[in-house]
Amino acid sequence: MAWAEFVGAIAAFFLSHSIPVRPPIRRMLDRSLGSRGFTLAYSALSLGVLAWLIGATGRAPYVSLWSWAPWQNYVVLAVMVVVCLLLAFSIGKPNPFSFGGARNDRFDPNAPGIVRFFRHPFLIALCIWAFAHVLPNGDLAHVLLFSVFAAFAVAGQTIIDRRKQRQMGSAWSHLWMQARAAQITISARSLVRLAAALLLYLMLIWLHPLLFGVSPLP
Repeated sequence: MAWAEFVGAIAAFFLSHSIPVRPPIRRMLDRSLGSRGFTLAYSALSLGVLAWLIGATGRAPYVSLWSWAPWQNYVVLAVMVVVCLLLAFSIGKPNPFSFGGARNDRFDPNAPGIVRFFRHPFLIALCIWAFAHVLPNGDLAHVLLFSVFAAFAVAGQTIIDRRKQRQMGSAWSHLWMQARAAQITISARSLVRLAAALLLYLMLIWLHPLLFGVSPLP
């Protein structure tokens, strides 16, 4: 019974992120709540389940798998630079290939930004973040937690690709080939997003002890 809450929270995490977005259920919820209402309700549900899962992980029995060492934090700090760059260059950008893209109707395959390299930059960032955080958290509950996040991010890319290919038909491969062939350009907006990545990185270091009770610094 000591692991019951943790297992229940993991199950709730997967169910809450899979059932509401199933096409028949999504259409029903859109009719009931509207597109904006669905987004708000889904976001609130996701945050609530995530908070429960993190809390349940902390309350799970402690089973040590390996010991912590200062060098592990250095690895995470280095990897998080990549994570912050991926997030800064993807959030709020049109991306018809993945979820959460903003103004996807304005997507320009000749200027795709980070989508030229990754169809799912947010999920890739989540996967890298999860794998990196396994290293300094060598107890069973946290290893399972971050492994769940990584598996969710990896599986999510395949699921979304299949869904988008069904929705877009042949346009999916044509648009992706165009985006992959686009020239790499650096603009003033790129520099702004680079600065945003640095700010996000520093904010995460500052907020980490406040949110999780542990400093990410060695």
